[in-house]
Amino acid sequence: MEHAQEDLQVRWLKLRIKLKEDFGIKPDMNGVLFLIGVQELGAGKQEFDKEQKQDLMHIAICTLLAQSGYYVLAGRDDDGWPHFTQLKPLPPFNLIEQENFLKDHVLLYFSALLEGN
Repeated sequence: MEHAQEDLQVRWLKLRIKLKEDFGIKPDMNGVLFLIGVQELGAGKQEFDKEQKQDLMHIAICTLLAQSGYYVLAGRDDDGWPHFTQLKPLPPFNLIEQENFLKDHVLLYFSALLEGN
């Protein structure tokens, strides 16, 4: 298990370095979630207030966990913001397990995105 954990951390660091090359910043988890949320919103570059930033991070988490069947896109509202329905409960993780669970899903998200180009 420790080897898999180390591999996850190495792949996570490589992703952050790649994002730094592309965006000029090496984002932490919140920054990565924000980037995914903006990508999924698809509204282009704009300013977001604090509540919208939280909503974007929620969109990112739902998008990421939809890859494993925890959420499904229910549709978009009149402003184009996606809304999700939870299909199954999340596993009971401690904080470190939760972060690693998210890191796995972020890496999966970006691998699919990069292979698509």
